[in-house]
Amino acid sequence: MKTKLQRKYLILIIGYSVMLLFIPYMLDYGKTDPRFKSGLQKQRCSVLENSMGMWNIEEKASNETDVAEEYGNRGKTKTFIYLHATWRTGSSFLGELFNQHPDVFYLYEPMWHMWQTLYPGDAESLQGALRDMLGSLFRCDFSVLKLYMASPNLTTASIFGWKKNKVICSEPLCSAYKKDEIGLIDEAVCQKCPAMDIKSLERECKKYPVIVIKDVRVLDLGVLVPLMQNPSLNLQVIQLFRDPRAVHNSRLKSKQALVRESIQVLRSKQRAKRLVVPNRSQRADSYVSSAMEVICESWLKDLLFIRSAPQWVTRNYIRLRYEDLVLQPVKQLQSLFRFSNLTLLPAIGDFVLNMTQGDKYSSDKPFLISSRDAKEAIHAWRERLSVEQIRQVEAYCSEVMSLLAYH
Repeated sequence: MKTKLQRKYLILIIGYSVMLLFIPYMLDYGKTDPRFKSGLQKQRCSVLENSMGMWNIEEKASNETDVAEEYGNRGKTKTFIYLHATWRTGSSFLGELFNQHPDVFYLYEPMWHMWQTLYPGDAESLQGALRDMLGSLFRCDFSVLKLYMASPNLTTASIFGWKKNKVICSEPLCSAYKKDEIGLIDEAVCQKCPAMDIKSLERECKKYPVIVIKDVRVLDLGVLVPLMQNPSLNLQVIQLFRDPRAVHNSRLKSKQALVRESIQVLRSKQRAKRLVVPNRSQRADSYVSSAMEVICESWLKDLLFIRSAPQWVTRNYIRLRYEDLVLQPVKQLQSLFRFSNLTLLPAIGDFVLNMTQGDKYSSDKPFLISSRDAKEAIHAWRERLSVEQIRQVEAYCSEVMSLLAYH
């Protein structure tokens, strides 16, 4: 009996010793095995992969979308378009062209509500929340706006820019206009429209085949990638650029209205020092100028980002220069509408020509959409900026200007 017990203990000891010897071998094998090494690298470098655009994270999704149709979400029942721009680039004009189309449900800068409520929060920290808000709005869920409203009773009159919105100001929500009539909305007329419950607007939103949102507060194209990748949205992006010297000229003209926005852009830790301006009388000019530098940094990041993007992203992305839009309005609009699954109606063609062949370069109210002299508008900076101001913009926007062929 004692001998049998000794044998059992001996077997256990031998087995335990073998196991101890085997463990180092497995660890050494793991270090050399490419499958194990690959998995470990993915775990350690997730942050790096995210900063590089997440192209390696969803390889399977990328391969699947490579066999999709040439123009992204063609054949879908709904098309979702985000107009990606920054302040004073002509984005309100571009958005208005979509607002005019009878097949488009259009929202003008809905993220304004978040920025106003969370002021003076820095722009970078709000990017993820902006993306989530966009995702809800594209699904016609406007309840997200309640988070940023003073009153819990959300109506059509609560929406930023509602007095120029053709859906809100047209039948069946309001009898002032018809959605298929092309022309600018008179705010004084639309203001008389009854404030409708937000659920009514959501129901109207769901009827439209194309939903377009224009905003200027998403500073990083990479933020939109999850929405572009989401199969229920397959978001398409139209990014608008403009000569940085013209943007700076326009921003200086509207500097008092842009101070709050500029402060939010500059509030990140890396740029906080730019908010320190000893002379109070020069703060508006300084904030607006420093924010222009950040804008060029963001543009450069976007241009390099899209250059390395896979086909499933570039297929759903269009880059547009404001100068090309206003000098070749019909040609450019045809391309934009084709990308957006829309038909260019003759009346909209006439509308865009009228809007770019006005008799003056700008209106007295900088945020008012009106008919302009396109050629004068794109060259006005040459006469209005000083030599020093031009050199300053060209210095910190040189790479962007080169990539966008601005000379």
